[in-house]
Amino acid sequence: MKVFVIGAHGQIGQRLIHLLAQQGHQVLAGVRNPDQITETEDGKITPVNFNLEDLPENLAPQLKGSDAIIFTAGSGGKTGADMTMLIDLDGAVKSMQAAELAGVKRFVIVSALYTGDRSKWIKSMRPYYAAKFYADEWLLHQTDLDYTIVRPGTLTNDEGTGKVDVQETEDVPGSISRDDVATVISEVITSSHASHKVFNVISGEKLIKKAINDL
Repeated sequence: MKVFVIGAHGQIGQRLIHLLAQQGHQVLAGVRNPDQITETEDGKITPVNFNLEDLPENLAPQLKGSDAIIFTAGSGGKTGADMTMLIDLDGAVKSMQAAELAGVKRFVIVSALYTGDRSKWIKSMRPYYAAKFYADEWLLHQTDLDYTIVRPGTLTNDEGTGKVDVQETEDVPGSISRDDVATVISEVITSSHASHKVFNVISGEKLIKKAINDL
C-alpha cells in the first residue's frame, strides 16, 4: 500500500513509518520540515512537506494517489491550548477535507481513551480532549471517509508486547506502549474488520492481529 502518515516525526509517527516500511508499504512521511526524516529504510520512506496550518486545497495534492492516510499529529504537551486546537482539531479536520479533495477514502486517526465521555476528561487536559472529541465527530458525521478511530490509553515508551485489549463500548482504564499503538495502526489499515470502527485499546492478553480481526 501507499500510506501517507501525517505527523511522521511524532513519537508514534516515527515508530509507525519504519514499521510500515519494514512490512513492505510505500510510506509518505508528512512533516512540517522534511529534513526531520533522516532514515528512509532504503528508499521506502519519502519525506513530504505537510504543514497543518496550510489550507486543505494546498494539502490535497500531497495526499493524492495514497491508499490510506493516518493522522498521528499532535501539538505536544509543551504547547498551549491554542496550538492544541490548531493542530489536534483544525489540523485534523483540514487533513480530512484534503483527503476528500484528493479522492482518498481510507482515513485512520489516533484519538484518546475517554474522548467520547466528557465526565472522564482530566481537568488539566480538557482542551486536548475537546480537540480530539470534535475531530472525531467531524470524521464520523461530516465526511464520507472510510474511517477508523483508534483511542489508546495512557501512552508509555515501554517495549511493545504485541498483545492488547480492544473495547468498542467500554472505557476500560489502562496504558499501552507507543510501539503497540504503531503495530495496531499497521494492522488496522489492511483489515476490513476495522473499517468504520471506533475502539479503545490498552495493553492486554490478545495478540494484536487477532484483536483487530475480532472487531
